[in-house]
This record gives sequence, structure tokens and C-alpha cells, in this order.
Amino acid sequence: MELYPTVFIDRDGTINIDAGYINHPDSFVMYPYAPQAVRMLNEAGFLAVVITNQSGLARGFFTIDIMNKVHDKMNRLLKRGGARIDGLYYCPHDPNAKVEEFRAECGCRKPKTGMIEAALKDLPVDKSRMYFIGDKYSDMRTGFASGCKTVMVETGYGKGELLFKSSGWERRPDKTAANLLEAVRLILKKEV
Repeated sequence: MELYPTVFIDRDGTINIDAGYINHPDSFVMYPYAPQAVRMLNEAGFLAVVITNQSGLARGFFTIDIMNKVHDKMNRLLKRGGARIDGLYYCPHDPNAKVEEFRAECGCRKPKTGMIEAALKDLPVDKSRMYFIGDKYSDMRTGFASGCKTVMVETGYGKGELLFKSSGWERRPDKTAANLLEAVRLILKKEV
């Protein structure tokens, strides 16, 4: 089986404006450059896989049906821009969940690696060419632990985390970028 280089992409703050717990499709506002960035990965033969913590499910802020409608909107907007996501993985868990079915100490909530492990079972990922793009250090930690090269974007929480929290980090991201589009360009130019 042919294996493909893969970019794991955080959702909130990376693909779309982080509006807290997105509890309605109308609250999902995609960055205007996101379809171009994902399309560039598609055209270059990379898999594009979304990896997202969605503890709002556990906290009772929205339902799976609402989250699925948000993801449907994301996929429609990407498709309109000639782009596609090859996989989407989410973690609904929180150890202090209000919703019983999602109360768990799980192995999938970033910075743990369970969502990437699931993607590796499901998709033809070339493990020697994996990247993680996100706006939080927890995204970077997931990437480090999974063997990904990492790019932290300055959108969402990124700029604040880089400015005010990075002095305590054990390891720095491989690269930083202004946004998802710049991060993809760095990956495609082999600068990561």
C-alpha cells in the first residue's frame, strides 16, 4: 500500500477563528486562507487530517449533532475552495464532565496521542513524513510525542502562548508561522 505524507491540523484557532465552545454552525467562521492551505496539501499529495479536542460535548455546551453540523459546514467551505479533509478525529472527553458518557481520563485528549494513533490505523500515513500544525503548545506536545515535525501558528492562542508561555517549554516547535497558509508553505518548501 502506498503511504502518504500527512499534516495533522488543529481546528479551533488554526482552521477557524477560536470562538470558545462553538455551539452552533453560525459560530464557525473559517479563516479565509484555510481552503487554499488545505488545497495546497491535497494537490501536493499530502493527507490533511483534523485533530481536535471537543470537551464542550462533555461539558454539555453542545451535542454531537451540533458538532457534526459544524464539521459539515467546515467540509462544505473547504470543498467550495477546492479542498478536502482526509480524516477528522475529535476527543469528546473531560475527567470532570457534566455529561456522564464523556466523563473519562482518556488517551485521546491532546496532548495525548490517541487521535493520531487512530489515524495511523485508519489511513495510509507515511510515519516518516508527519507534521502537526496548531495554535497551542498542547498541539505541539501531541506532535512531539507522535514523531511529527511541528509548526505553531500565531492565530488563535498561538501568539499569546509564544509570547508569554514559551520560556517554560521543554521543547520549542520546529517552526512558527503567522497562520495555516504560511505553515503549509513552509512544509511544502521542506523548511520544516
